[in-house]
Amino acid sequence: MNYLAHLHLGGPSPEQMLGSLYGDFVKGRLDGRFPPAVLAGIQLHRRIDAYTDSHPIVQRAIGRFPAERRRYAGIVVDVFFDHCLARHWHAYVDEPLDAFTGRVYDVLAAEPELPGRLAAVAPYMIADDWLGSYRDFRVIGQVLQGISRRLSKPEGLAGAIHEVQALYEPLTEDFREFYPVLQEAVADLR
Repeated sequence: MNYLAHLHLGGPSPEQMLGSLYGDFVKGRLDGRFPPAVLAGIQLHRRIDAYTDSHPIVQRAIGRFPAERRRYAGIVVDVFFDHCLARHWHAYVDEPLDAFTGRVYDVLAAEPELPGRLAAVAPYMIADDWLGSYRDFRVIGQVLQGISRRLSKPEGLAGAIHEVQALYEPLTEDFREFYPVLQEAVADLR
């Protein structure tokens, strides 16, 4: 799962939202670095990642990619699943996506000390509506290109968007099957 799914699953309070995002930006031990509610959000983020990465439906989705892409296919699936969540948001959440993302952006804008790289990207996330923009398939290619720049082997994601386009329907079905299972599992992961 990527940013949008973690934020949706992590809980509605500002601390839970921050913890849900910090999970992608904070590495290593967490001892005393954050308030308890933010810490719980980071820990939930890590449990969701572990659950997702090992789930048979997600493994099936990853297995749809050519063998030479498999090492990076988990990244692609995470981003694509956020696209699916944004496109089908109304099927999983009563609150409109724009209202939800607005609340997230308000929380980010109000936080004076965001950790690491999140401090640098948050203004762009807010200004360019990263979370809402996942609805647009073209954005997925841009997101993957941005991620590739942070990889030691950026060529691992080169051309992945074409594979995603070819696999759009089966990957969407994988998401539709997996996301309700994940929503139920999150209650146990808390």
